[in-house]
Amino acid sequence: MTKIFAGFSLDRPLLMGIVNATPDSFSDGGEAFASDDAVAKGLKLVDEGADIIDVGGESTRPGAEPVSIEEELRRIIPVVKALSEAGVCVSIDTRHAVVMEEALAAGADIVNDVTALSGDNRALDVVAHAGVPVILMHMQGEPGTMQTEPSYEDAPKEILDYLTRRVQACEAAGIERTKIAIDPGIGFGKTVQHNLEILKHLGIYDQLGLPVLLGVSRKSFIAKVTGVDDPKARVPGSIAAALAGIARGVNILRVHDVAATKQALDIWRAIEAVD
Repeated sequence: MTKIFAGFSLDRPLLMGIVNATPDSFSDGGEAFASDDAVAKGLKLVDEGADIIDVGGESTRPGAEPVSIEEELRRIIPVVKALSEAGVCVSIDTRHAVVMEEALAAGADIVNDVTALSGDNRALDVVAHAGVPVILMHMQGEPGTMQTEPSYEDAPKEILDYLTRRVQACEAAGIERTKIAIDPGIGFGKTVQHNLEILKHLGIYDQLGLPVLLGVSRKSFIAKVTGVDDPKARVPGSIAAALAGIARGVNILRVHDVAATKQALDIWRAIEAVD
């Protein structure tokens, strides 16, 4: 049976375009800091083929400093409202319950939380009460220190165990299982080797029977494998990792470079469709 998430059939991979309304995100900080720029970028990504636009107002790159709730709201609410009014499916990328509430009230359709609804003691209730889809991501530690000394005995399995527990917590809080997607959190408290192990064994997350989102776009492990330091020059590596994920059952790709990724996906799907 084909999975459904946020009203989308997952008989094909979905593309989630990234709009960071921040001055300090790792690869595009400042590009969409002004609300008008962020809205224009979101609409452009939809034109390029994005199914969902993920709006964030707090950088969670390694070493990032948190921002105040007030500042996060100032950055994202006008963007969410404008994109929603334009008919765009909007995901709000936040770990704060108040921001989730305000963004949902402004028209957001999905909550995407790097703490898997564990970073704010009201988050589970907010999402359960709203009845919206949620993406649960794994992160070891917190953004400021997560890359200091990440450690696992078996990264893919430990992440599966963590996500299983978070799904159970969501269900206990009244969130329907059909509204949950999972994300192993590439680069969030992981070494290059951990990331590669997770990517190699993405198939194990099918055990949960839930949609799997993968975010590899422009991430630093690509630089460490290839020697390409400029994040914007990591598109080929990003696409290679994304296609490896799709081949292992990933359903949603969170990407900066929508047009390039869509072209690659279109070719991949055309090849796979041949008898």
